[in-house]
Amino acid sequence: MILPAVVIGAGPYGLSTAAHLRARGIPVRVFGDPMVAWRTHMPAGMLLKSTPVASNIDAPQPGHDLIDFCAEAGVRRYESDWDLIPVEDFAAYGQWFANRLVPELEQVRVVSVDRDKDGAFSLKLDSGEQFRARAVVVATGLSGLARMPRELAAAVPDGPSASGPVSHAAQHRDLSAFAGKDVVVVGAGQSALENAVLMAEAGASSVRIVARRRGSVSFGDAPDRQPRLRPESPFGRAWSLYGLSYHASHVRRLPAPARHYLVRRVLGPLGAWWLRDRFTGRVQVTDGRRIVRARVEGGRPTLTLGGEGPSAELAADHVMAATGYQVDVASMPFLGDGMRTALATTRGAPVLDAGYGSSVPGLHFTGLPSASSFGPVMRFVCGTEYASPRVAEAVSRLH
Repeated sequence: MILPAVVIGAGPYGLSTAAHLRARGIPVRVFGDPMVAWRTHMPAGMLLKSTPVASNIDAPQPGHDLIDFCAEAGVRRYESDWDLIPVEDFAAYGQWFANRLVPELEQVRVVSVDRDKDGAFSLKLDSGEQFRARAVVVATGLSGLARMPRELAAAVPDGPSASGPVSHAAQHRDLSAFAGKDVVVVGAGQSALENAVLMAEAGASSVRIVARRRGSVSFGDAPDRQPRLRPESPFGRAWSLYGLSYHASHVRRLPAPARHYLVRRVLGPLGAWWLRDRFTGRVQVTDGRRIVRARVEGGRPTLTLGGEGPSAELAADHVMAATGYQVDVASMPFLGDGMRTALATTRGAPVLDAGYGSSVPGLHFTGLPSASSFGPVMRFVCGTEYASPRVAEAVSRLH
């Protein structure tokens, strides 16, 4: 009996990987809710920071780029670096991609993955079905990886929530609930700055950014301000961005500390150029301060801030942590204990070979969990162009 390959996740990386596997004639089962993070864990009205060319989900055949979706769906064409893509249109693009190239997508959850003695995998679904697979590709995106500063986490023992005093940015879809409220947003990246702007535009009484580093709240350059004598990349004109985008295999050969540094600092916290005017005058900034302690009294959170100058307290109706995501295979409960124990990791992320394979033969990771091996391009949709063909090639050798 020919065992299938399995893809867990139906975001851009999962859909792209599945499309490449199907094009190679490999039997594949794909599990997940298509584009669920984009549809339910990102705020309504959000615009993608990525340009159209950096927002294509890679397919094994032409005709499945964002511009192709626009033409078929009859929506506005997104093709210039000046074109801003609403999250709703990008989510619709991903669902269109799934309908065309991954029609057998199964919207059920994988409960457990374990490895048999013969090297195959045993999987169990929440439907109760159990079956075996030759290879498993984990493409679960940001699910379960939200990072909360420990000081904020300590203030809400039951965990952050959208309706509670403290939340993570990934828990919000409708920001209109903050109308008339005082809100503090912790973070300095695009997610923090755009959420702050959207809450201010939704009628929040006040919105304040709290950032650890002085001067960390800044914005990128508009397309006509990019240097002309440097090579193009999906993220702008720079030699470093070009190398990281198109030669990610070289990143894998660097020492682990260097790779983690690149993921953390390159393409790091920076607001989009088009957000600056909407931000200025609407959002207050407290930078150069770190959260020493947080407490909740009477349902209202209060932050004790340290850092530059004397300590100070900052109270609000709500605190949102827009502090990003942290890969940790321990946060993937569907992986059996034996699997997690056998995985070689670096700072919680799996160590991967050139085919995105882990130390467990047949178990592959793509998307964000692969960034610590292949660099920061794997944090973005355009990284599917590099990752998906290589994952499919590696899995095909098992079949």
